[in-house]
Amino acid sequence: MSVTVRLTSDFICPWCLIGSRRLALAIEGLPAEVEVVTQWLPFQLNPDMPKEGIDRRTYRTGKFGSWERSQALDAQTIAAGAPDGVVFDYERMTRTPNTFDAHRLSLLAARDGRQQAVAEALLQAYFVEGRDIGDPAVLADIAGEAGLDADAVRAFLASDEDADNVRLLETAAYARGIAGVPHFAIGTSIAVGAQPSDFLRLAILEAHQTATAPAG
Repeated sequence: MSVTVRLTSDFICPWCLIGSRRLALAIEGLPAEVEVVTQWLPFQLNPDMPKEGIDRRTYRTGKFGSWERSQALDAQTIAAGAPDGVVFDYERMTRTPNTFDAHRLSLLAARDGRQQAVAEALLQAYFVEGRDIGDPAVLADIAGEAGLDADAVRAFLASDEDADNVRLLETAAYARGIAGVPHFAIGTSIAVGAQPSDFLRLAILEAHQTATAPAG
């Protein structure tokens, strides 16, 4: 019996990249009989972001009061991610994108059994390669690199398919009290933030033990 990890996240959240890496390390350290399925659920940190996004320096300066403060926060995530092999290249990032279509793509990938690959590719594309993951053409390229049909993804993104599903899932997240990401739901365990891999591994083992315990 598999354990489902419900990971609510946004693809422009650096702590989501760190958290997803720590989850991967947690899963790598599990016994062979413990199977884990990760379900990525949408959450927009900037739901009012213009569809075309905003120049990153302009946006971050306005949000944090100065570019120097933004750079200091970036440095904190670089330091936090380094022990787990997480790499950031903030010098290559020029835009803060609207991530609504990226979440639509994630749902499409889930139906094709490739959500994990696409989610990892989106995080890598933004934080390491500095690509604009709000641009449908870029999203189609990323999807193709992750094993989806890029032409089919272009057609999908040109439609409104799954737009309502993203909104419904976000509304459900708000209803559960989610206000920050990454948010992990593992069995009955709830954790917010980029939790250590040992913590996540223990939560998975406990969920597996509960699920496989004899009835009565």
